[in-house]
Amino acid sequence: MIRVGVVALVVVALLVAAVWVLQRRLIYYPDNSPVPPADRLIAGAEDVTLTTSDGLELGAWYVPPASGDPLMTVLVAAGNAGNRADRALLASDLAAAGFASLLFDYRGYGGNPGHPSEDGLALDVRAARRYLVDERRVPAERLLYFGESLGTGVVTELATEHPPAGLLLRSPFVDLASVGAAHYPFLPVRLLLRDRFPVAEYVARIDVPTTVVYGTADIVVPPEQSARVADAALGPVETVVLAGAGHNDDVMFGGAEIVRATADLAARALRAP
Repeated sequence: MIRVGVVALVVVALLVAAVWVLQRRLIYYPDNSPVPPADRLIAGAEDVTLTTSDGLELGAWYVPPASGDPLMTVLVAAGNAGNRADRALLASDLAAAGFASLLFDYRGYGGNPGHPSEDGLALDVRAARRYLVDERRVPAERLLYFGESLGTGVVTELATEHPPAGLLLRSPFVDLASVGAAHYPFLPVRLLLRDRFPVAEYVARIDVPTTVVYGTADIVVPPEQSARVADAALGPVETVVLAGAGHNDDVMFGGAEIVRATADLAARALRAP
């Protein structure tokens, strides 16, 4: 029995060590293949380059509205997989509704240099905001942040320093450890994680109109966690619950529901004092 116990402890120790070393490979799933030119996928879109404060150059797409001046500009922070080409439909649908948007890839994604981490993504999203504010002259009262899944942690952290006009969180989680614990209940996730993304903690400090969108069939981020984020929001919050929708269903990457939620948020932000 003692020998069996020792073997079990060794196995657990090796598993914990492997998770510690490889954890970022379990969090981030970048598609680092080359991304096509913006206008090949989205009419009128432009390829732009963002420069981070630590000297990385990141690829991004600026997408103007289909016609006229933008109602507002949407800074899109993607989830943990793929690259900006996977968000082309979202940007196209927003453009048709009168919004400009910026799609950008984090470090290590979409042919960009570097390796993703919580601190690194914070620098990346600041480079994206800086481009919109400095180069495109977008005033803060005309800027929306749109975070999807992991990106909700990215934009809420940004919003604690640079509040937007409004905040749309698609499939947010309480914090990354809560998601990890749901998927790996046999591991001491909270002790192991280096990247935290405490979304609920951040939204409790952000007093701007907020919209939380999630699907009831999400098996990646438990729906009850998204609901808890909405409950934690300091600003006026609305919740859009998509019945039967999963984390990566098409409805989450564009279409009428997402565009309507964005338009409603923009209207609320414009009415805000």
